[in-house]
Amino acid sequence: MKFEVALAELEATVASMENGQFELAESIAAHRRGMALIQHCQNLLAKAEEEVRIIENGVARDVDRNTLEAQ
Repeated sequence: MKFEVALAELEATVASMENGQFELAESIAAHRRGMALIQHCQNLLAKAEEEVRIIENGVARDVDRNTLEAQ
């Protein structure tokens, strides 16, 4: 699943949970799904960071998260 799709699903799930749209069992299932989506997004971001390290002038260096977030 693409990062953007997973993030959109996570955001929708959180909004539904915050609005109290789920009963208890649904909330628990939504929480589990949300945790899985978070892990998936974190894995994709870690892979992307590694690719950036490799791409930048062929020099492996750490990614400056502040610079990325500012863009």
